[in-house]
Amino acid sequence: MLLAFAGLVLILGVAAALTPAGLELRITPVQENAPLLALPIEPGERFTIRYYHSVENAPIWETHSADRKGCLFIEEERYLKFGAGMGKMPGVGRMVRRGPYEVIEAMHYKLGDFILRIGSPGVDHTLLWRKKAVNLSRIAPHQAVRVSARPINALYRLYRRLQPFPGMQYMTPEERTE
Repeated sequence: MLLAFAGLVLILGVAAALTPAGLELRITPVQENAPLLALPIEPGERFTIRYYHSVENAPIWETHSADRKGCLFIEEERYLKFGAGMGKMPGVGRMVRRGPYEVIEAMHYKLGDFILRIGSPGVDHTLLWRKKAVNLSRIAPHQAVRVSARPINALYRLYRRLQPFPGMQYMTPEERTE
């Protein structure tokens, strides 16, 4: 009986290890392996990095997604006014106005993993995810971080329900500023 139970547990564990269960979005300091922040996301789910332009001091929203393999894409950019380093890339997305904002929508431009240099408080690089926010500038100002996503399996997802994703303690309800 005990042997049958152990066999069943082993079979269920192997099945869970082989069953895809979404992605893990990771924000990891370039010089380290441990993530500063890790969040569960689904393929195609969007998350946003909001910050204030260092010259114009105007808010910018960059919305991203990941495919089922974990490849990151930029989907949309939104800003109040055009600033240094901003603008449309020829052939990528379409420019529209939404209220006071200029928006480049329908971009779906492949980035893969990318490096983000987190600005100081005031620049307020903030990750927005599922109506929650974490101000990266408060927890890791002036750090270069790798933004990446990777597929996870059902066993790992179960583990993360028991052992929360790193950085979740920094998440707060998103406060809309638009």
